[in-house]
Amino acid sequence: MADAIDVTGSVRIPARALTVRAVRASGPGGQNVNKVATKVDLRVDLDAIEGLSESARRRLDALTASRLDAEGRLVVTSQATRNQARNLEDAREKVRRLVAAALTRPRARIASTVPAGADRRRLATKRHRATLKQSRARPPADD
Repeated sequence: MADAIDVTGSVRIPARALTVRAVRASGPGGQNVNKVATKVDLRVDLDAIEGLSESARRRLDALTASRLDAEGRLVVTSQATRNQARNLEDAREKVRRLVAAALTRPRARIASTVPAGADRRRLATKRHRATLKQSRARPPADD
């Protein structure tokens, strides 16, 4: 069984929330890839994460919506290296980063107004283009 993951001082993922499974990886590795299960499949029960505020939990749900299995657990895989232990550490770090990202509150967008000078320049350019295009037009036919 895996150890608990400490995200911050107050937020941690207990060991009981983690399920680790090793499977055969794809890609390079020669004959070794057919014999050794180096790819790590880490599943995390999101409801068991301790110290997560309600708003952070909602952000985490939004961040992980596409990575959930049928039971609602977060699925993280790693096959970056040919070593199972390093892949497990990589998967644990991915989970830690995801939860840490959910902890940071997004900055509120402050609506800004367009400066008056920019508006004047835009309209002047528009008028200039209009007169330029009008000067290219065929002169009206005299009847």
